[in-house]
Order: sequence, then structure tokens, then C-alpha cells
Amino acid sequence: MPEGDLIFRTARTLHRALAGREVTGFESVFPALTRVHEDTPITGRAIERVTAAGKHVLMHFSGGLVLRTHMRMSGSWHIYRPGEAWQRPRRDMRIVVATRDFEAVGFRVPVAEFLEPRDVERQEDLRKMGPDLLGEAFDADEAIRRFRERGTLEIADALLNQHLAAGAGNIYKSEVLFLCGVSPFAPVNAVDDETLRRILATARTHMQANVADARGGITTYRGFRRGPGRDGSERRYVYGRARKPCRKCGTVIHVKAQGPHARLTYWCPSCQA
Repeated sequence: MPEGDLIFRTARTLHRALAGREVTGFESVFPALTRVHEDTPITGRAIERVTAAGKHVLMHFSGGLVLRTHMRMSGSWHIYRPGEAWQRPRRDMRIVVATRDFEAVGFRVPVAEFLEPRDVERQEDLRKMGPDLLGEAFDADEAIRRFRERGTLEIADALLNQHLAAGAGNIYKSEVLFLCGVSPFAPVNAVDDETLRRILATARTHMQANVADARGGITTYRGFRRGPGRDGSERRYVYGRARKPCRKCGTVIHVKAQGPHARLTYWCPSCQA
């Protein structure tokens, strides 16, 4: 599942290309979206803004209509000039929102729905979403309160729970807990408030830094060197570095499937004892 900073960059790119422009064409393979378009056409509306909320992309149209999409594991949005060849096959297309200058194509987007203004606050995933780590104002106290309600949950799984704090995914889960020296298998009720606050602040700091990084991707280890054969793991402390030495102490990095969805967790058994 994409991390929150990728969703934020996606929304920002869509906003820069589409905001203030009139929709000249709309297409979707989702019958529910097509029915809404037939009843209250999307074409002719202006795209007012595109925003991110946790891992949701919200495209706001004039008249109050909002297109909510969630990427899950495989979805992505691309921007093209009219007539430009797509980088993905047409069979992967799920949504097209076209303007005179650009067209936004949602490929393999698994979740998409139109929401009326009154429905945005009622939408279950949005309503239950915890404080957004990339929101302009992050309410750490509220996030900690929500974590405390899940005291027996292992802290790594808690960081993935978007109802507690929204935006962090599997990479940040491992990286942030390493940077804070916390075992990913510690239950939430064994982590004090000060440490929880530090975990959330560290996640927010690195996510914000990666949003601002023009190179894209997720970097937590800033001492990495580019070069042939170097992959994304060179930009991180533990994630993707199983059986390699810890950058701090030299201990071999471990990896284990964790939680009900068997998400891989990477950690240093010495630094995160």
C-alpha cells in the first residue's frame, strides 16, 4: 500500500495540473461512477482542488461533488497531455478525468466513489481516520488517546492502523521504530506517552522531508550513495535490509511477518531490544 507521502505528492501533482480547469471528458469502468456521470454530468464542471486525506485522494468538483479514490496496493494516478501515449495498458484504466490541457488517468484504482457534500464527513473511512501525519495541524494528543485505546496491539501494527494516525505504511513503520529505538513487537501499553509522541513526531518529520524531496521515494538514511546496483534499501536504515549489518551497531538486521496481514517488519535486535 502506498505510503502517505506518495499519496500527498499524487494529490499535489493532480492539483497543479487540474485545479481551475473545466472537465471536458470523463470515463470509468466502475458502473457506479458512470451512473452518477449520466445523472449529473461531470463534464462542464470545474475541478476546484485535489487534496490528500491520509491515504485517500479527494478530487473536488464545482457543485460540491467529490471523487474519492484509494490506491490500496496497486492503484496509481498518471497525468498526460491529450493524445500522449499512456505508460500503462488500457486494460488497467479505471478512471479518466480529462481537461483541455491534461488528462488524469487512474490505473488499477480499486476503490472509487462520488460523494455529495453531505456525505464526505459521513464516509466511514474518512470519518474514522485518525489525525493525518501530513495534515497542516497534527493533533498528537488525539493520536495518543487513540493509541491508548488499543493497548494490547503491537506498536508496529498500531502504526499501520489508519484509525489511530493516518499516513504511515510498512516502510515508515519499520524505519521510525528503529530511529526511536523501540521494538516493533512491544504492546502499545508498554510504550509511554513521551515515546509515543516521539514516534509520531519522527514519522511526521521524515514524511514531510520526503514530500519536499524532488527525487521522490522514501529516504530516511541521508548518508546513502547513488550508484549501479543500489536499490531503495540503500536509502533506509532497516527496511529491505534483512541479513545486512545495522548502520548503527553492526548487528544483523532481522525480518519477520507480523500482524493479521503478515506485513514484513524489519528491525535491529540490538538497537531495538
